[in-house]
Amino acid sequence: MRLRNPIVWLLLALTLAAGWQQWRAQQHAPATPHDSPAAQAPAPPTTTDRATNAEPPADPGPALPAFLPPEARATIALIQRGGPYPYRQDGQVFGNREGLLPRQPRGWYREYTVDTPGLRHRGARRIVTGGNPPREWYYSDDHYRSFRSFNAGVQP
Repeated sequence: MRLRNPIVWLLLALTLAAGWQQWRAQQHAPATPHDSPAAQAPAPPTTTDRATNAEPPADPGPALPAFLPPEARATIALIQRGGPYPYRQDGQVFGNREGLLPRQPRGWYREYTVDTPGLRHRGARRIVTGGNPPREWYYSDDHYRSFRSFNAGVQP
């Protein structure tokens, strides 16, 4: 069957282009989309606002170790809420093939992306949790070559 109508070809081309753009957007989605809690957080008050603002500052959550980047706080909040996550790989089973974490049955560990500002991909920073709900927390800034254990606090 031959398609001779140029409008059909134009519609087909537009449909394919739109599908390709949507696929690219999903592959290169930012770690903190515009509708994420981190993107909706209000800006911190300026110096002049602090003097006139009678409200106490919002609770920043549990104290986290200094080795965690600031973006880890948003990832931890998503983990404790159960998502939704910005990357499809987030929340998936981490196999511990490197053998750097304590040996556990398959499915014990889950991996999550920690945003790296300026990158258009997932980057190398991850949080790996153990248990459901998480009882163990690990951070890797070198894509699983090393891990540091930390305590993320109690889930609210």
